[in-house]
Amino acid sequence: MPVGNHQPLGETAHGGPLKRELGERHIRLMALGACIGVGLFLGSAKAIEMAGPAIMLSYIIGGLAILVIMRALGEMAVHNPVAGSFSRYAQDYLGPLAGFLTGWNYWFLWLVTCVAEITAVAVYMGIWFPEVPRWIWALAALVSMGSINLIAVKAFGEFEFWFALIKIVTIIAMVVGGVGVIAFGFGNDGVALGISNLWSHGGFMPNGVQGVLMSLQMVMFAYLGVEMIGLTAGEAKNPQKTIPNAIGSVFWRILLFYVGALFVILSIYPWNEIGTQGSPFVMTFERLGIKTAAGIINFVVITAALSSCNGGIFSTGRMLYSLAQNGQAPAGFAKTSNGVPRRALLLSIGALLLGVLLNYLVPEKVFVWVTAIATFGAIWTWVMILLAQLKFRKGLTPAERAALKYRMWLYPVSSYLALAFLVMVVGLMAYFPDTRVALYVGPAFLVLLTVLFYVFKLQPTGVPQGAVRAAS
Repeated sequence: MPVGNHQPLGETAHGGPLKRELGERHIRLMALGACIGVGLFLGSAKAIEMAGPAIMLSYIIGGLAILVIMRALGEMAVHNPVAGSFSRYAQDYLGPLAGFLTGWNYWFLWLVTCVAEITAVAVYMGIWFPEVPRWIWALAALVSMGSINLIAVKAFGEFEFWFALIKIVTIIAMVVGGVGVIAFGFGNDGVALGISNLWSHGGFMPNGVQGVLMSLQMVMFAYLGVEMIGLTAGEAKNPQKTIPNAIGSVFWRILLFYVGALFVILSIYPWNEIGTQGSPFVMTFERLGIKTAAGIINFVVITAALSSCNGGIFSTGRMLYSLAQNGQAPAGFAKTSNGVPRRALLLSIGALLLGVLLNYLVPEKVFVWVTAIATFGAIWTWVMILLAQLKFRKGLTPAERAALKYRMWLYPVSSYLALAFLVMVVGLMAYFPDTRVALYVGPAFLVLLTVLFYVFKLQPTGVPQGAVRAAS
């Protein structure tokens, strides 16, 4: 049954419940902030190099697939808002093994992603403080974001709100200023620049269809994290309202922030020059005459990385908490303090100390490897969401289907098309050598988890769904 605003959802034998302290503004900004991270600010130059101006098509196609996935997740989350979200849905509708693999896979992918994020913080703080060893900044980022998560979910929500707002304001300022350059000649002696750069250097699709296909892995990495909205369902004050609103706004905002930003950048600069002179965002602000552009963008990229790390620690903690409730992780991780699963968070933070260590060792290639491994993990999660939603819908009676408050568009065709798209992205990752490493690490981790599941007989314990409570 759907859960109302103040209806208790039950407590567990393992420990106290989570609290519903995330308001609509928190979740709306988290939904957007989660998918505007280092992937846009840093990964966009690499993706442009692959596809040229046609990278905008890649983001639109990927965004449509994400819209379908989020709609599928929203249908289940509104009907049954639980901590653990898609891991619990995979368990309920696809079986215990699917839930176990999805939960631990998601925990692992966010660990990998957070390693990339704290490394990015270290690299960009190094621009301002080159004499300070990188590992110190990586450690400081981890300790600060870990501390925020350990205080209370409301503290996490507030920090994430402001982090996301910084990114959003920056991108809007760049898009508005860029349109001024293109249409009115701001920063160009009053001569309107126009948009001829979109086709003047080898055409709109200079590297052909192959270039667009090659870029899809980087594009889908940029969208990683948007499914985090589902994990907030167990701590949202009014999930029936906040989750649909957040999901409904994601695609249009992606169009504005991703496609809009790239349209401006690619119109102002030839695509084959982007990335050779630093961040395309810095280049655009400098074109507008803002001399401190490099410092501004450096600050924004650092907050973007901190935001992603903050969200990643939140996600790993909630997923481990949910797995422990189900008897698929040590029971102690299901305990909470002040509504926060602190033991689960501390394990995740401890594992992330490896990321601090890797700051001694990380060569440039590792960023591509890390994004590829994380993308594989995200694709597994998205596939499980779609398969669970298909099974969920089939299990409803006609009356229950009619009563759904939030439903998938064009069911089931949209779900099958999104699944086919995700399978294609995995095939592309296998085809290109740089991303092939993900198809060694990702499946190997899933095989290891499957062995552990059967050896230790990690069947779920039948804990009541949705062990959360309304904030009093």
